[in-house]
Amino acid sequence: MILVADSGSSKTDWMGYHNGETIKFNTPGINPYFLSEQEITKLISKNESLLQYAGEVKEIYFFGAGCSSPDKHEVVSNGLSAVFSRAFISVDHDLLGSVYATCGSAEGLNCILGTGSNICYFDGKKIHDGHHGLGYVLGDEGSGTFFGKKVLLSYLYGKMPSTLAAEFKKSFPAEKEQIITNVYQKPFPNIYLASFSRFMASHKDHPFIQEILRNGFQEFVDTNVKDYPRYKNVPCHFVGSIAYYYQDELISVLQENGIEAGKILQKPIDELFSFILNKEGIAQQAS
Repeated sequence: MILVADSGSSKTDWMGYHNGETIKFNTPGINPYFLSEQEITKLISKNESLLQYAGEVKEIYFFGAGCSSPDKHEVVSNGLSAVFSRAFISVDHDLLGSVYATCGSAEGLNCILGTGSNICYFDGKKIHDGHHGLGYVLGDEGSGTFFGKKVLLSYLYGKMPSTLAAEFKKSFPAEKEQIITNVYQKPFPNIYLASFSRFMASHKDHPFIQEILRNGFQEFVDTNVKDYPRYKNVPCHFVGSIAYYYQDELISVLQENGIEAGKILQKPIDELFSFILNKEGIAQQAS
């Protein structure tokens, strides 16, 4: 059995090829910056759907947020190997996974706009290192965490229009002290902050929310996309829930900056899964 996984900080999507059939699973996000080997093993062990196949898995191709260095690869690999003891395990950055899903083997820019954000240039053969992917404290422009923080701060600072503020309070009744505790003292503050970005979905047409969205996407373009000299010569692809659900606003900002919008995928797992099977010849071997 072959497993392919695409993991953000919030959720991991799994697809497997087993006896000629495709199967799907979901687990919480697996990010080695926030989880130890033991915690990853424990997280996987809670998923009975995955566990029932543990002894049959021969290969795992894992692409995840935070998997940008050999030591982080090892954390994830060791955590998974404790469950899938018979499997060959390959761990790579989620950027590479989304590149495979969007660019395939063609030149392009590939962006992630989910809980966090990132970008890379792919020349058709390899990814070129950039200056991005700094995480939610230093970067993550245009991400769920970025927008969640913008919305939350506008409410806490009293900058949000009163009608929206009343709706916000109904949706998120937490008081200032509780919010501060969740951000500074509890695990996964990035996911907590990103949860506030959901407020934008039900009020997307409000001018105040439109301004936040457009300014956020413009900041992502200015800080990230325009850092690449060929940004006007190649398609700019996107993966992630923020890009997908607010693609009208995103495409509009891209057009205003002379940037060609490429694929916009909510999740890369289906395209990534197909690419890996074809690249490795797994489908032919498995069948």
